[in-house]
Amino acid sequence: MNSTVKSGIITKCLGGLYTVESPDGIFSCKARGVFRSKGISPCVGDSVEFQDEVITAVAERRNCIIRPPLANLDQLIFIVSTCDPAPNYLLLDKFIAIAEYKGIKPVVAVTKTDLGSSSDITDIYGKIGIDVIEIDYSDKNTIDAVKNILTGKISAFTGNSGAGKSTLLNAVDPTLDIPTAEISKKLGRGRHTTRHAELYKLESGGYIADTPGFSTFETNRYDIIRKEELAGCFREMAEFTDQCRFKDCSHTCEKGCAVLDALGEGKISESRHTSYCTMYDEAKQLKEWELK
Repeated sequence: MNSTVKSGIITKCLGGLYTVESPDGIFSCKARGVFRSKGISPCVGDSVEFQDEVITAVAERRNCIIRPPLANLDQLIFIVSTCDPAPNYLLLDKFIAIAEYKGIKPVVAVTKTDLGSSSDITDIYGKIGIDVIEIDYSDKNTIDAVKNILTGKISAFTGNSGAGKSTLLNAVDPTLDIPTAEISKKLGRGRHTTRHAELYKLESGGYIADTPGFSTFETNRYDIIRKEELAGCFREMAEFTDQCRFKDCSHTCEKGCAVLDALGEGKISESRHTSYCTMYDEAKQLKEWELK
């Protein structure tokens, strides 16, 4: 008599073994050998079916990021510190663009607000409709605000090493007890305390993934955005792009560009447009084989 087919979510992948959490418990599973020949590689966040501790089917993904491999994310929480390390707006904008490109909600959480001002961050990103949460560990309401956005969702924390991802996760749910590390003054960044993607189940409901810091991978490891699609990943440009004089406008230097007009009128922030231009120039350099 065949055993029952169960369904669950992959919460950890390590050494060819997949930890799957289901209503019936937590199981350590292997994947069917046929997956490899079909180019299927199960990853953390996948909804799967399994039988006799063998994964037999992987459901279609809503989205997926490549490195670290994570599937079916509802939101990406970008941890940015006011100082030590200082905000890197280009890197932040690159990751927000990837989130927008993949249909993942971007959220910005600002740490170390007792050591520096967060006004620039909140002005730039709050203005365009991205949720910005300023973290103050002496104010329980700010931690509760993070808990509320995580409840019932599959989320990932990411950000510069040393920005305080693991510290914030432990504040949100102390039962996680995720290792943290002090900033390395010699390197100017935090030591990498997170070496693989893993989903942690939260007491309040939902899952959270702690991921390696920005400095451990390139943004194109997440995905590559073609230059023609880039403006669509900057939400504040959307209402202006169709008003440009030329249909193939790059929104970087052309006369009659409605995006540049909006920039001059203060409707688009200079730092965001600078990031866009840098990313556009990088996208122009991509070879066709890199886009496949």
